[in-house]
Amino acid sequence: MGTVYKKTFTKPVPADAKVMVRKGQRFSQWKDSKGKTRTAPLTTGNDGSARILLEAGTYLAKYRDGSGVVREVPTGCRDETAARSVLADLERRAELVKAKVLTAAEDAVGDHQDTPLVEHFTAFLEHQATKGVTRRRLDDTRSRLNRVAVDCGFRQLADLNAAGLERWLAAHQAEGMGAVTRNAYREAWVTFGNWCVRNRRLLGNPFADVPKADVNADRRRQRRALTEDELCRLLDVARRRPLLDTMTVRRGKRRGEAVAILREETRRRLEVLGWERALTYKTLVLTGLRKGELASITVGQLDLDSDPPCLILDAADEKNRQGSTIPLRADLAADLREWLAYRLETLQDAARNAPAVPFDPEAVRPSRGSRGDSGGSTGPTSIPAKLPADAPVFTVPAALVKILDRDLRLAGIPKRDERGRSVDVHAMRHTFGTLLSKGGVAPRTAQAAMRHSTINLTITSRCLLLTTAHVSGR
Repeated sequence: MGTVYKKTFTKPVPADAKVMVRKGQRFSQWKDSKGKTRTAPLTTGNDGSARILLEAGTYLAKYRDGSGVVREVPTGCRDETAARSVLADLERRAELVKAKVLTAAEDAVGDHQDTPLVEHFTAFLEHQATKGVTRRRLDDTRSRLNRVAVDCGFRQLADLNAAGLERWLAAHQAEGMGAVTRNAYREAWVTFGNWCVRNRRLLGNPFADVPKADVNADRRRQRRALTEDELCRLLDVARRRPLLDTMTVRRGKRRGEAVAILREETRRRLEVLGWERALTYKTLVLTGLRKGELASITVGQLDLDSDPPCLILDAADEKNRQGSTIPLRADLAADLREWLAYRLETLQDAARNAPAVPFDPEAVRPSRGSRGDSGGSTGPTSIPAKLPADAPVFTVPAALVKILDRDLRLAGIPKRDERGRSVDVHAMRHTFGTLLSKGGVAPRTAQAAMRHSTINLTITSRCLLLTTAHVSGR
């Protein structure tokens, strides 16, 4: 036989509380934040201090479930009669499980049906975070779940249905939403449904049979690879443009002429910026790295002395979360050595020119018996022998695609060709795949180089690239 009750708990005695005695029992009286007078009995805590004894506002139901396990379930009821009604429903479900009318799984699902959907979202996203899902992807998933839930009127698990999601996807397809975006919304709900099933919140995933949109039939952005001539022009422009832009007169009769006089340190800074930008493009093209992956590479992940030189991509920074060792072409490795050597030299020069640090005798106290000299007023700044292992190899700006667009214009390379295919940062990876195809690299080797999950993806990509090259006459 089950029962309902309110749990009691203790809290420290409020600072302004008055102690009184009624019928031999001590009470504490105080005013809460709203100015209302509150009274509660006093008890002694484990540490011997006085504490006030309070009672929960709602009832708990305590009963034995269909598997014979004693459970305590919050009823959410402040009224005892209402709480006993909830208890009676729980005991009725327990009897149905005992009689094998309901399974234990069906009974467990029933515990979550009245929980607001937003609470399930929170638990799901916390689970995703423990798996190492990036913050950006968590935010995207949360946004997609909330948007569909509001538009479809999903408030509880019992409201979820495939028809509602399919209608939502069809309506947004008619409004112009692309197949890739629609599939991202579908994936968020399918993944959420699978998690609910694993955690016994749903018996089955209502979205498992929602069909995927055909991405190939609805490609919103078709990229093309750069030709070798275009790539050479792009690298040359990328290296020169920061300095050229700054030297170019913007107004007046000499508008458009590169005649501005710059200070030597400004000129050198702009030359280094162009050097880094061109090397960034070259690294993307010769490794197949994605923009985010390139931004994650640190000095410690480069092994330029091995044979062959390589970079180590951490699993947390890779799209497929597996981690990879990417070999580097000899000329790219040489360029990276030169770049890191310059970075180290710059760091060392900064240390040499830094003001002396005031000497603090308390910070460096000699051990007993030593004969250290503490008479100086300043101490030297240490000069690093190597770059920090966690220093980024490149500074990859968030607006890299806009920078690339300006480089393309100056290099005379059209952003879009006659077939509507565009060049963007990810097109560098397409260029890498094209170079593999033109070089006759075997599909299995190309799969490893491109870090594709399946050989079919590599073969499909290769066919598209070869078709592009044939149609373009390259």
